Amino acid sequence: YLVTYYKRQVLLFKTGGNKCMKILLNQVTVFRKGTAEKLSVLVEDGRIVSLSKEAPTLSDARVIELKNCSLFPGFVDVHVHLREPGFSYKETIATGTRAAAHGGFTAVCPMPNLKPVPDSLAHLRPQLEAIARDSVIHTYPYGAITVGEQGETLAALEEMAPHVVAFSDDGKGVQDPEKMKQAMRRAKALGKLIVAHCEDESLIQGGYIHDGAYAKAHGHRGNPSASEWKQVERDLALVQETGCAYHVCHVSTKESVELIRSAKREGLDVTCETAPHYLVFHDGMLQEDGRFKMNPPIRGEEDRQALIAGILDGTVDMIATDHAPHSAEEKAGGLEKSLNGIVGLETAFPVLYTELVRPGVLTLAQLIDLMHTNPAKRFGIGAPLEEGATADFTVFDLDAEETIQPEHFLSMGKSSPFAGRSVFGTCLLTICGGKIAWQAEGGASR
Repeated sequence: YLVTYYKRQVLLFKTGGNKCMKILLNQVTVFRKGTAEKLSVLVEDGRIVSLSKEAPTLSDARVIELKNCSLFPGFVDVHVHLREPGFSYKETIATGTRAAAHGGFTAVCPMPNLKPVPDSLAHLRPQLEAIARDSVIHTYPYGAITVGEQGETLAALEEMAPHVVAFSDDGKGVQDPEKMKQAMRRAKALGKLIVAHCEDESLIQGGYIHDGAYAKAHGHRGNPSASEWKQVERDLALVQETGCAYHVCHVSTKESVELIRSAKREGLDVTCETAPHYLVFHDGMLQEDGRFKMNPPIRGEEDRQALIAGILDGTVDMIATDHAPHSAEEKAGGLEKSLNGIVGLETAFPVLYTELVRPGVLTLAQLIDLMHTNPAKRFGIGAPLEEGATADFTVFDLDAEETIQPEHFLSMGKSSPFAGRSVFGTCLLTICGGKIAWQAEGGASR
């Protein structure tokens, strides 16, 4: 597959190719376990064979020269929407995982708001088949909590459990507390996480952006912060009762952060994620454009600062993109009428590196923990950067500065609030399972 991104031609390889290829990366700065060291990395038969200070001489390896670049463990995104089956006009497993590879991700977890909803093994099977056929990286689907994500009858959790990473009704909050309690008990028995989209629908009352100064000044209906944190509060009480392992999706409010902080202090088995757009934007920065519309909405500046504080003190465990592509028509209705959702797989690292690491808000090691170490540990996926481990890693040129141009995304979705931003950090190579999932043609190899 030959595509163009940021005026650079790029070759993409399907997972079936390069099966036994031996690959050598000479003298890249390898970031692992909080340290950085210049090493040569040798990959063979899908695994990291060696990490050495001296560059080995090999006649049978494909040598990739990426000097003065940085090698990270492959990023792990536990919250994406790949839209297949059912909505392939928005995205497919093929396009979504290629976009992920271009963003440095080697593992993603697609949410179950599909058609059919994966609420049984029979309904999960079409997605599993598409993943096996078309994914260029590791792809671990969710199973739904309830049948059809309707919140009424529990899904076939037991039969799906061996095939899914966790259970979620993402896109909707489970409104019935008794139903959520039952799901938590069954998930605990199965050793699976409940991953919750927290939204009390009775509190939204037609709101579609944050109920803050911008909504009031521009005549928009506001979505109050309580629609999120009230359900977080309810679920944490159920976690205390059931002992379930629980993860909160796309946290956006300061109240949610404080509730989760308190729950962790009490020893509850709770983690959470936020997304890049909640860390960079506040509602005073909104524009009358569908690329600024998502659910939960971009909140106030106090919420943004609370999320950053939550990252720094360990309350917020990880960053996920909530990559949610739609067609151009579905995003053309402004803040009021556009569908919720933006794309983020191809911009997450450069945006976060530019906005948080370069100014000194976070260290690079902290960002790697948020994008790899913490989600990998919590969800039991991903591979470390060590000899003998699966070769899942990505290489970036941290000094390269480019402008985000959605028209060049590999994702079918083009709606991004970061469009036009100048960012540092360009992905040059992503290796997944020892195979090249993404390589910029500009990288020298022989």
